[in-house]
Amino acid sequence: MPQFLLFVALLGLVSSTGFLLLVMIAARRFRGRARRAAAAAAALSDPDFPPVSIIKPVCGLEPMLAENLASFFQQDYPTFELIFGARTPGDPAIAVVNDLRRRYPEVKARCVYSGEPIWPNPRVYSEHKMIEAAEHDIVVIGDSDVRVPRDYLRNIVAPLRDPRVGLVTCIYRGKPSGGAWSRLEAAGFSVELTSGVLVADLLEGMKFALGPTTATRKDVLAHIGGIRVLADYHSDDYEIGRLIDAAGYRVVLSHVVIDHITLNRAMIGRQIRWMRSTRFSRPAGHIGNGLTFATPFALLGFIAAAAWGHWTLALTLLVWGIVNRWLQALVVGRGVVRDPEIARYLWYYPFRDLLGFFFWIASFTGHNFTWRGEPYRFGPGGRVISLRHGPPTEPASHAASVRPTGTN
Repeated sequence: MPQFLLFVALLGLVSSTGFLLLVMIAARRFRGRARRAAAAAAALSDPDFPPVSIIKPVCGLEPMLAENLASFFQQDYPTFELIFGARTPGDPAIAVVNDLRRRYPEVKARCVYSGEPIWPNPRVYSEHKMIEAAEHDIVVIGDSDVRVPRDYLRNIVAPLRDPRVGLVTCIYRGKPSGGAWSRLEAAGFSVELTSGVLVADLLEGMKFALGPTTATRKDVLAHIGGIRVLADYHSDDYEIGRLIDAAGYRVVLSHVVIDHITLNRAMIGRQIRWMRSTRFSRPAGHIGNGLTFATPFALLGFIAAAAWGHWTLALTLLVWGIVNRWLQALVVGRGVVRDPEIARYLWYYPFRDLLGFFFWIASFTGHNFTWRGEPYRFGPGGRVISLRHGPPTEPASHAASVRPTGTN
């Protein structure tokens, strides 16, 4: 048994080291492309940028919500509008939105109230209503828990001037809102998730999007059947990128890196839900993902070699795994997304890697999950069924209530 466990540990360490080498190549490639893309966007003048509608679903009060939303009001961009979506005017986030509208009266902003969602994915239902209300052809869909630099729109929109580009998305670094769990989730965003995205882009190109930013055009959405085709998917970001790529458009990974605010509460449940979603939407890739972790195989090798009496080998395997993860954290966390927390808390990243492996294991344990307080069940292909409302129904085309700037 120790020999078999040692073989498994060596297999995992070799595969995770191979993954680390791919990460290093992908990180260098990304940095080179980022320099060229930033220079190209900076060379454009205001008349080169088309008007944009920013689509921003909100739901409840989140940590740093006012600061996050304010970063979109503060964009250095010629012409844009902000459209915020909630179920009802009584959502607490709307009070924050209205305060920002008073602080930035020069920015055109509106609120769209969708009512109770009739699709399994309530976020997509809200986005559908907001896109219907949007004035401009280019729509930038983003989460409420992200914060962006002032030149975010200029850099995100620039590639969409090419009609062959159908979608632009971007990576993000985790920004903890306070607490150990929040910091661990942030490290996962900055290193683990970013590494996977960079390697996927290196090996096969971008065939998916990332939820915090999805920038596209209305004609592209019409080509894939409208955003309603995502109505019963949990990983709508992955699915929209896949459909746009399949339609013959390019999906571009922007050089922009934004902040994603992480929460201290319910972190374990969120991570398992995201992992479980990947299991159903990309089953083969999800299984292979288990071989990218280093720390669990290093621990297994340490135990197996120690049980066999080979203490030098045991320590060697343990150090191998830990150094592997430190290198990954430095190359990606510092070298790509420039997360200031990574160098400061580098010592704990192997633990985050081990935790990620346990989340991966847990993703195989069931089909049900809770999302925004609602019970759901995963089905084939990443589709979800609401356990409260059942299968989706076709929405009415004008069910949204739109309120113009300056009113509640």
